[in-house]
Amino acid sequence: MPRMSAEARREDVVGIAFRHFAEGGFDGTSTEDIAREAGVSQPYLFRLFKTKRGLFEACADKCFAQVRGVFEAGVAGETPEERLEAMGHAYEAQLLPDRHALLFQMRAFAVADPEIRAHVRGGFEGLRATVAGLASVPLDETWDFFGSGMLLNVVTMLEIEWVHPK
Repeated sequence: MPRMSAEARREDVVGIAFRHFAEGGFDGTSTEDIAREAGVSQPYLFRLFKTKRGLFEACADKCFAQVRGVFEAGVAGETPEERLEAMGHAYEAQLLPDRHALLFQMRAFAVADPEIRAHVRGGFEGLRATVAGLASVPLDETWDFFGSGMLLNVVTMLEIEWVHPK
């Protein structure tokens, strides 16, 4: 089997860690379990990410990049309202079915570590800026969009049958 580059291994580990952190949260996840599943030693894992916090932050970056990609690919329409609606539909179609993506978001938003919280806050603010730019609206006009998205996340995670009223 050919050797994987450090960057490819890093990406592989982030994918595995993403699932583990989604299921167990930051405190409930073992880096030993992640390393074992990735087929690397724990010292090598820490060579790639320095700390468990660094690994979690890499997973948060992956999460925000995934959502950003869905919004960028899904944006369509002439008016800001049409563009926001198109991004919302893209999110519903592509990310709501991904339980690990939703679980990770919930875990990331609720993490107790202040450094991770600051990192996640920065990612969230960056995502809001992306949506504002794609929709051509002021940043303050993204709150309802994200509020509705969080409600959809919660309803989906709780498996509640609900249809958004028009």
